[in-house]
Amino acid sequence: MSVAVRTEVPAQTVTIEPPVAREIEQIALDLLPVAGGRVDDPAWVAAAREAWEQLPAPARTAIRRFRRDSGTTGALVINGLPLGPGEVPDTPMVEGSVQRTATVPAAVLMMVATGLGDPAAFRPEKSGALVQDVVPVPGKEEFQGNAGSVLLSFHVENAFHPHRPDFVMLSCLRADHEAVAGLRTACIRQVFGLLSGPARETLFRAEFVTEPPPSFGAVEGDATPHAVLTGAVDDPDIKIDFSATKPLTERAREAMDELQKLFADNAHTHYLKPGSMAIVDNRVTVHGRTAFQPRYDGKDRWLQRTFSLADFRASRAHRTADGYVLD
Repeated sequence: MSVAVRTEVPAQTVTIEPPVAREIEQIALDLLPVAGGRVDDPAWVAAAREAWEQLPAPARTAIRRFRRDSGTTGALVINGLPLGPGEVPDTPMVEGSVQRTATVPAAVLMMVATGLGDPAAFRPEKSGALVQDVVPVPGKEEFQGNAGSVLLSFHVENAFHPHRPDFVMLSCLRADHEAVAGLRTACIRQVFGLLSGPARETLFRAEFVTEPPPSFGAVEGDATPHAVLTGAVDDPDIKIDFSATKPLTERAREAMDELQKLFADNAHTHYLKPGSMAIVDNRVTVHGRTAFQPRYDGKDRWLQRTFSLADFRASRAHRTADGYVLD
């Protein structure tokens, strides 16, 4: 049994060899009937947490190493994961599509989520489902969110929320027809030293406000001004959504523009294939997506998404009955 782990430029990449993928698939298959196969059932999540410990040690080691230190790029791509027996079903085409019935890809996502922390969802988004479909939806092409197909601007996932995810996981079930849709990531660690002194100083000031993304509907955000960069001055966290964060001063606008250009100039594009999973460190890394042309023929790009919180206790006041959904 082996997992080939190689660090590449521009991304950290883990390749799962076929024999190990078969082991992972069997562990996932054993999860499917638990609690009636209901992904959002606490009993099913508990079983996924136990199953995480059964995964091959090298795979767990690579993921735990990333949790401790996500590196310069703040992103990890795992290739060669199982999708389960049989053909992948047609790509959903409805808004708000989620995965509430256990499948092999959903099981793998949730096992990894428990290895990184605790899985979580947000009630106003995708009806609070723990495993969510990221698919193009007819009529939503221009949407700045998971249902769109135009260029998706850089953002920290749910930047407006006090308990935004620590990790975002995106698992590919199907690529787009032309294989041009790329996950774009850019880490503050890549560009921090390239920022001008005035921009760096301004980004640490509370001169910005961030609204909820369109995927949250009419939910009101906290209009309290915040800094884009917080924490350690030599390794800060970042809180920004370039389509939803507004500068309150001219110097804040200039700093945002400078940061956005640096992200664009230093971004990495990951072309996920079926069986690939990207893990984004949402504390230090923004992500977006290149544009693509959906055909709405059942074979469009299909990712599944799960969030993980490293310090679950911190969000306890936002979760009813100590569940996995934040209000």
